[in-house]
Amino acid sequence: MSASTLAKFIVSSLNLIAALSQTATNGASLLGTLQAPKLPEFLTSNPLPAGFPWGTKTATNSNPYTQSPNTGVTRYYNFNIQRGQIAPDGYQKNVILINGQFPGPTIEANWGDMISVTVNNNIAGPEEGTSIHWYVLLQTQTPWYDGVPSVHQCPIPPGKSFTYTFKADLYGTSWYHAHYSAQYAGGLLGPMIIHGPKIFKYDVDVGPVFLSDYYHRDYFDLVKQVMGNESSPVVFSDNNLINGKMDFNCSTVTDGTPCTNNAGLSKFNFQTGKTHLLRLINAGADGTQQFSIDNHVMTVVANDFVPVQPYTTKIVTLGIGQRTDVLVTATGNDTTSVFMRSNLTCTPTNQPDALAAIYYPKANTNTRPQSTAWQPNSTYCGNDPLAQTVPIFPITPAPNPAVTQVFDMGLEVNSTGHSLWTMNQVSFRGNFNDPILLLAKSGNTSYPYDPEWNVYNLGTNQTIRFVVNNKTPFWHPMHIHGHNMYILAEGDGAWDGTIVNPNNPQRRDVQIVRPNGYMVVQIDNNNPGVWPFHCHIAWHLAGGLYANIMLRPSDIRKMNIPSTFSQTCRDWADFTSTTVVDQIDAGT
Repeated sequence: MSASTLAKFIVSSLNLIAALSQTATNGASLLGTLQAPKLPEFLTSNPLPAGFPWGTKTATNSNPYTQSPNTGVTRYYNFNIQRGQIAPDGYQKNVILINGQFPGPTIEANWGDMISVTVNNNIAGPEEGTSIHWYVLLQTQTPWYDGVPSVHQCPIPPGKSFTYTFKADLYGTSWYHAHYSAQYAGGLLGPMIIHGPKIFKYDVDVGPVFLSDYYHRDYFDLVKQVMGNESSPVVFSDNNLINGKMDFNCSTVTDGTPCTNNAGLSKFNFQTGKTHLLRLINAGADGTQQFSIDNHVMTVVANDFVPVQPYTTKIVTLGIGQRTDVLVTATGNDTTSVFMRSNLTCTPTNQPDALAAIYYPKANTNTRPQSTAWQPNSTYCGNDPLAQTVPIFPITPAPNPAVTQVFDMGLEVNSTGHSLWTMNQVSFRGNFNDPILLLAKSGNTSYPYDPEWNVYNLGTNQTIRFVVNNKTPFWHPMHIHGHNMYILAEGDGAWDGTIVNPNNPQRRDVQIVRPNGYMVVQIDNNNPGVWPFHCHIAWHLAGGLYANIMLRPSDIRKMNIPSTFSQTCRDWADFTSTTVVDQIDAGT
């Protein structure tokens, strides 16, 4: 849709009440409505023990990677996963829902709680396996619950259940999603909020602001296109959503699918003169998001799970998987209403602009705002400068790492004409029936018979540096499991050896690598396991842009992995003995 067409479409519906019910657009979810539960939701039924379960631990005096509290509290969740039909933007389609909700239920816990989630796989028509990744808690001492099939577990077979139990060992804003093929692009995802020390003063926790590009075609059809024999397969998103909502111009629909104009926008309340915490999450499959609020500036206070020294901005850029907490003071009057916006950039899309409405106490919530947007930077695909993002709790990484591992990212066309993404010329393919962590537990830590598993056994080296060279003209949000990375350097071209903020560099679990650029990161080898390191663009991951980092294999041998993992693998083997799994991509 052109900018002029979109503008006419928006103006034509400025004063319309949403044409579809919340049930029709988002199922049982209340996210995106003025009736959405306020955070922290669980306080009324399960209050904070002793008021502050983290005691004297704060963002300024406690190393979050080694000093998480133990509250003695477990938060229980039950997820029923099945197919359903909804119309988040008015276009009716089949999706995968959790407890009938899109986005899925918000998980809440306190820093130091245990979280227990029972996942019931009721996906049918057709049946599929599934698994869930909890993004990205460290999983210290529980690496088997990280949730990646072929790496940590076998998929949960149709008709079976599996319970994940892990510690909320970091605090802040995050999310969870299926890590089975590109399933999360079909709806299997939701927010996850870990409450911790209140670092900066604010009055209202607005809760998750869930940003996601959106596709009208089924996720598996998109994977088939990506894995097809085209030299440069391109997948266009159809829309961009905030908390699962956005309008769509149904006049562009040509396939006969039912579509309703003015499906409705997400709505938020602001309290005049109060400071609000917004938890921004890019939960998309492909696009970088540029988020803004008309006539308001934002103060960035955290990136991923890392509180940072505050800085102000009009626009926040988030690569896929990234989260940013911002504070916004409601400087309008009681009748003010403004648009919240998020714009897809650096990605193929038919409709890049997402809108939501913010209403002050006396504003008319049945009319849409008529505010003017800040001008986004549509040509820049990277994150904010590293010098601008300084963690509140300082950690100095070792200046001389024990080992430096170089990763060259590439895009190749194989002999059959299929496009493959590569890390060091290897395109990853997982084996659902042989999870690498379980093999390592049994002493099998070398896989010359299957190099497509792309395993880097980095042993007991205390500090490990990755130099990532992007040999492609595409941006890549690179994500690591089980760690927060020290982001030492990033930029265009090749690394010249310069390190930004060497005494206290930015830490986060996702960092955008620029097209034809580089990224230099470092991790501490203090969390034994097998940890995925991959691009978070769903279609690049499907094509194999992925490596496994094996750390301290001798400690893996000593782990007491629950017997439920062996049982799940037996159940998966039984399922696959009678059903051919159509694994046409990397699988994760």
